[in-house]
Amino acid sequence: MTDTSQELRRDRRPSRGSRRKRGVLLFLRDLLIIFVIAIMVSFVVKTFLIRSFFIPSESMRETLQVHDRIIVNQLVPDVVPVERGDVVVFQDPGGWLAPSTPIEQNPIVASVDWLLSLVGLSAPDSNDHLIKRVIGLPGDHVQCCNALGQMSVNGVPLDESPYVTLPVGDSRVSRDDFEATVPAGSLWVMGDNRYNSKDSRYNGETPGKGFVPIDNVVGRAFVVSWPLSHWAWLDNYPGVFAGVPDSTPSTAPSGEGR
Repeated sequence: MTDTSQELRRDRRPSRGSRRKRGVLLFLRDLLIIFVIAIMVSFVVKTFLIRSFFIPSESMRETLQVHDRIIVNQLVPDVVPVERGDVVVFQDPGGWLAPSTPIEQNPIVASVDWLLSLVGLSAPDSNDHLIKRVIGLPGDHVQCCNALGQMSVNGVPLDESPYVTLPVGDSRVSRDDFEATVPAGSLWVMGDNRYNSKDSRYNGETPGKGFVPIDNVVGRAFVVSWPLSHWAWLDNYPGVFAGVPDSTPSTAPSGEGR
């Protein structure tokens, strides 16, 4: 082999610098692919499985604190049925929330918030949703209060002490008496902080008469994810409702929440 052919072959070999540059480009390409796939997977999870919300009010204290961040199972109610005792996030049925002023953010913060919302790590629409505990299912007859200050579902008194917060010295689980039958396709919901919750009892003048359409339910909250000091699983306390018999859903509202 001649010297000239050996020199040509050496010239065709990539230099050390070009190999290093090519390796960096391949690494960046792979990193970009992984990032895009992660975004896509997170978007699918956020859209169909779980998403995050923060708590803007005191209506669920002490179960949830203001500014707690929760994770919501969006398989409820489309795949998994709603149960009594579930803590659910739902869209305003109409008239429950006062009109809110949009929060102004600088473009950088707004862009980051939007990006995080795509993967379920931010919830800019939390102020447009409510969170309460399901007490009555379609067809249930809910009533309060009996001589012991308890509410009843289908004639069965409930011991709600595991989750209800009451003012010191009060034993009635509702300041005001009420009685209603939940229409088909709807829920009766109440806050755990019973004397500081504008729930089904106090939305009787709204278009939905205080009932929440199941179609408005975004999902069931199952864990407090932030702050870490508040981390906890959210129970639906099946024992509280264990003795409540099922009822046949009615086709129209029979009674209104006050």
